[in-house]
Amino acid sequence: MPDGRSRCGWAGREAGMIAYHDTEWGVPVSDDRIHFEFLVLDSFQAGLSWAVILRKREAFRQAFCELDPVVVSSFNEDDIKRLQGDASIVRNRQKIEATVSNAARFREIQEEFGTFDAFIWSFTGGRTVRNRWRRLGEVPAYTRESELMSKALRARGFRFVGPTICYAYMQGAGIVNDHTTSCFRYEEVNRLARR
Repeated sequence: MPDGRSRCGWAGREAGMIAYHDTEWGVPVSDDRIHFEFLVLDSFQAGLSWAVILRKREAFRQAFCELDPVVVSSFNEDDIKRLQGDASIVRNRQKIEATVSNAARFREIQEEFGTFDAFIWSFTGGRTVRNRWRRLGEVPAYTRESELMSKALRARGFRFVGPTICYAYMQGAGIVNDHTTSCFRYEEVNRLARR
């Protein structure tokens, strides 16, 4: 590693991936705007590498009006066509349409629960799941909690929220700590965990 610290194997050597791993991944999220951003990015990541999505992250923010669910939920066909023509983002029409629809569903959850945060953390009882994986190969692709989350979101009309996408979202949003125990961030993130 460039600075000699031990990291999770997926972080690689790319500066953007290392920065994301070292500062964001696994840190518990409570801000609804960040929850929405992570959901959008994880749904666009389906079938692609996370490195590609991180490189386009700022472009996604610009194209989707700072990923404000209120604004995105009001997007119309002209906005969808504009986004399909934007080479700086992933131009998959199904994912773009899902993002607009998901923004509206996101707002419905906010209205029902007060915050999306209150709803989404309920799948782990409001606590961070603190795993103790020694190797990257031990980390599951999905869990019972991510299956339940996926089922609940799909029942509410969300799209591109399968159990694997939900688990990746849970990892990024700090609902689970899946840093390997040898990673320098493992204990740091555990100290930030919701208890």
